[in-house]
Amino acid sequence: MHCVTNKTACIQVQRLSVKRGKSLVLQDIDCELAPGRIVGLLGPSGSGKSTLLRSIVGNQITAGGTVTVLGQPAGHKSLRHRVGYMTQAASVYDDLTVQQNVAYFAKVLGLPDAEATRVIEATDLQDQAKRLVLDLSGGQRNRVSLAIALLGSPDIVILDEPTVGLDPVLRAELWALFAKLAKTGICLLVSSHVMDEAMRCDEMLLLRNGKLLAQLSPGELLRRTGASDPEDAFLRLIASGGLGSAPPRDPSTARHRAEGEGS
Repeated sequence: MHCVTNKTACIQVQRLSVKRGKSLVLQDIDCELAPGRIVGLLGPSGSGKSTLLRSIVGNQITAGGTVTVLGQPAGHKSLRHRVGYMTQAASVYDDLTVQQNVAYFAKVLGLPDAEATRVIEATDLQDQAKRLVLDLSGGQRNRVSLAIALLGSPDIVILDEPTVGLDPVLRAELWALFAKLAKTGICLLVSSHVMDEAMRCDEMLLLRNGKLLAQLSPGELLRRTGASDPEDAFLRLIASGGLGSAPPRDPSTARHRAEGEGS
């Protein structure tokens, strides 16, 4: 894995704006994300989550601002093996086995056969390796997509609503896997519209109508809104118009604050 120091932001977004036609989909987004963290990108459907993720990957035409990923402009060719991206739709072939799917994408990326085995083990898919993807459950299919996103040992893994449509048990299993991956130093940026998933994150970006309402830890959200659960906290945040704007924080400071809260 490529080395990124804890004091260095792995993703920096500054005054990012994106338009669709004449409408602003994202408006003046500012945030910094650190390695070794699970960052939840949370907000209702249509708030701009997928657009922000595509901007970080480098697949989105922007109207203004900058996105810097691991010291390079988003989408730079040097980031090809350093950023893994899992889209909402599973990027797998139903008529191939798990092993064949992962091995195929490994070859596309010019990676050795051993890399396919490594990511299958990392996502606990050994028992399903010889099964057709068509025969897998929704949670297992998502694991295959995650395995593909992990090819090449990326520093950053971006996951667009990976738990949508899954039952509570499968969701809990995936979040446990995300936590294990974050401990290896990967920054995971996970989008969701389910607010109770916020409590599984180290830090959250809260979006609504293309605007960033807040960047903070789950414990900080509950404390500052006085709410007892994340959904109520988000509603209070909307009612108050956010927690006020602030310049991007040093991500290591945010991390230490969150650790101090025990969130």
